Amino acid sequence: MKDLLQFLTEAGDDAVLEKRLKALLTPNEINEMQHRLQIFSLLEQGVPQRDIAKQLGVGIATVTRGSRALKELKEA
Repeated sequence: MKDLLQFLTEAGDDAVLEKRLKALLTPNEINEMQHRLQIFSLLEQGVPQRDIAKQLGVGIATVTRGSRALKELKEA
C-alpha cells in the first residue's frame, strides 16, 4: 500500500494523477470508485440506501458496503 500511496501522491497535478489512475485501473474499476464516492456523498446527505441504489443503478449490497466503508472512514 505504501508504494501505491507514494506513486499517487508524487503525481504533482491532477492531469498526471488521472493518467496514473488510468494506468492502474480498468474503466470498470474507475466507474466503481466513482459510484462509491457518489454513495458517500448521498449517504452524507441523508438519502436512504434504497433510493441511492435506485438512483445510481447499483445493488443495495453495493450501497450497504459503501455505508460500512464510510463509517470506517469516520471512525479512523
